[in-house]
Amino acid sequence: MTQTTTLIVGGSSGMGLATARQIIASGGHVILVGSSAGKLDAAKAELGDNADIYRANLRDTADVERLINQIKSDTRHIQGLVNAAGTFAPKPFMENTAEDYDSYLDLNRATFFITQAVVENMIANGGGNIVNIGSMWAKQAVRATPSSAYSMAKAGLHSLTQHLAMELAEHKIRVNAVSPAVVVTPIYGAFIAPDQIEATLTDAFDAFHPIGRVGRPEDVAHTVTHLLSDDAGWVTGAVWDVDGGVMAGLV
Repeated sequence: MTQTTTLIVGGSSGMGLATARQIIASGGHVILVGSSAGKLDAAKAELGDNADIYRANLRDTADVERLINQIKSDTRHIQGLVNAAGTFAPKPFMENTAEDYDSYLDLNRATFFITQAVVENMIANGGGNIVNIGSMWAKQAVRATPSSAYSMAKAGLHSLTQHLAMELAEHKIRVNAVSPAVVVTPIYGAFIAPDQIEATLTDAFDAFHPIGRVGRPEDVAHTVTHLLSDDAGWVTGAVWDVDGGVMAGLV
């Protein structure tokens, strides 16, 4: 019997790592992709034999190509794919540089072609499930966090979700996305000191969410693992708001 596994791009921290924990707790196997050797090693030490790690800088085309070749040579059925890699550095539109813009679009390019490689595996093995980590910022501008370049990239990921759902349905591949609001993860380290992320976000954004608090990685991971499972077998092409009520509460 072919072994099944879930590949999590951006799996060494945040929502990706929280998803990996839940998959392993349910008896699954994961492959974590990340750029930090230290974070990957720590994740591997925590998760044990049910996790493999691939190191790749998604902004480096050679690294991405090497990762794609690893995926293509993997004989296991990669039944699940979670695209969770991301970066977030709010900046006013007029202050963005070409480098800022490319930092987001390079991730989208890597995501596109990594997903191609995984889909090739899924088609050869009878199907699978993909979940993309999108963002509320792709749907709604927030004055306190101007993020036009980031939002443009995430809106593209939402659109990719819907297009792939249409194209891949005949191959028994479902494709969905989640759209989180503020979640306490290391992604905010680009402009908040790592040891201050939780305090800063809770002070500034708890009240922003109708449910009364910012999110935790586990909040999003529960929805991701549901979408990966057969329990969501009639769901494809969806972009689910997992945002503490933000989109419902905006007027």
